Amino acid sequence: MRLARRKLLQAAVSVTVLPVVSRIARAQGYPSRPVRIISPFPAGQATDTVARLIGQSLSERIGEPVIIENRTGAGGNIGTEAVVRALPDGYTLLIASLSNAVNATLYRKLTFNFIRDIAAVAPIGGGTYILVLNPSVPARTVPEFIAYAKANPGRINMGSSGSGSVSHVFGEMFKMMTGVSLVHVPYRGGYLPDLLSGQVQVVFGTISTCIQYVRSGMLRALAVTTAKRWDELPDIPTLGEFVPGYEASQWYGVAAPKDTPGEVIDKLNQEITAVVADPVMKRRLADVGVEAMLMTPTAFGKFIAEETERWGKVVREADIRAD
Repeated sequence: MRLARRKLLQAAVSVTVLPVVSRIARAQGYPSRPVRIISPFPAGQATDTVARLIGQSLSERIGEPVIIENRTGAGGNIGTEAVVRALPDGYTLLIASLSNAVNATLYRKLTFNFIRDIAAVAPIGGGTYILVLNPSVPARTVPEFIAYAKANPGRINMGSSGSGSVSHVFGEMFKMMTGVSLVHVPYRGGYLPDLLSGQVQVVFGTISTCIQYVRSGMLRALAVTTAKRWDELPDIPTLGEFVPGYEASQWYGVAAPKDTPGEVIDKLNQEITAVVADPVMKRRLADVGVEAMLMTPTAFGKFIAEETERWGKVVREADIRAD
């Protein structure tokens, strides 16, 4: 009788412990094959550059190849949907960015819900944008530019990377907060040639795109969009110094399909955080205008939700429509 009862208790303990052991074994065994990171933008763009920087170092840490795959189109939605539909096993990941937060409102007929269908894994960093002018504009400070724009409503062209792009929504928020009238000119092939020639006079551009032209005097930098000044251009003020409350940052991070096991997400967060925190990687990210960010998966998920709500308001108020 005692023997039977002992066997029954052992069986009950086994049933209880088995799922825990299974989860631990699964985490310890991950990864056992190459990991694919989907970059939803073309090779050479900032998102892809960040993905490749991180991918190389992450591969060295996890001991498996990390393959960067470009799945472009629809403002990043095609690549994002590919991850949403992938198996939630940690082997298909997404380089997420501010574009995903904007697209959640910009595209009214998406077949997925970014907040619901994606699991936040880890941030990589926040990207500084810079307000630059063609030197033909007679303004050398943000207050001078605001005054000039108000004196010339509808006569200043603002270039962007496309309707609903990061450069566009940053510019629209500036217009809303200052009351200036700028004519939005979206580009698919790049705004830089027309900015340099003066056909467009103002752009909210990436550091990596504009910095060499600022340093050569071909473009005039008025301010950075982030809350603090950029270390590489310490004399350039922030927009918030003149437009109280203005702060805008591009950001990049890694996400996975929903239902990806928590232990796999924690493992990835640990490894990505170690990559991003490395001083050499911090320097490499800074070279492309990105400041490292460190967060837990939960905190990163909260951050994404807040960004989605914040920029959704700008999209609605400015009535931005996808191309």
